[in-house]
Amino acid sequence: MRIIVNHGQMVPIYEQIADQIKTLIRKGELREDDLLPSVRTLSKELKISALTVKKAYDSLENAGFTKTVHGKGSYVAATDTELLLEEQKKEIESDLEKAIRKGRRFGLSDGDIRCLFDLILGEEDA
Repeated sequence: MRIIVNHGQMVPIYEQIADQIKTLIRKGELREDDLLPSVRTLSKELKISALTVKKAYDSLENAGFTKTVHGKGSYVAATDTELLLEEQKKEIESDLEKAIRKGRRFGLSDGDIRCLFDLILGEEDA
């Protein structure tokens, strides 16, 4: 399982971890009953606090994506990947709406906002 933490992002590290695990589940790279790395193992691998990993695992469990068996570890729970994809899309829509409102507050036209969006999308392809 490959998790990448970006310390420069405004997104908390535990959310980055949880989001990436959700994506791995949605893509089928993590399946039901797959064992996640232990909190200590992942914290050492990512060079972050074990408490941060624990917080990510707790949020995944609270949302129903994982289940923890005391003394054995955290496992991927049965998940509806289509529902997960829809939840992720709704979150992206919300973020895009916020960005559009902010752009308009700053006086940008819808055309300017589209140009910025296309520019950013182009950067991802490079």
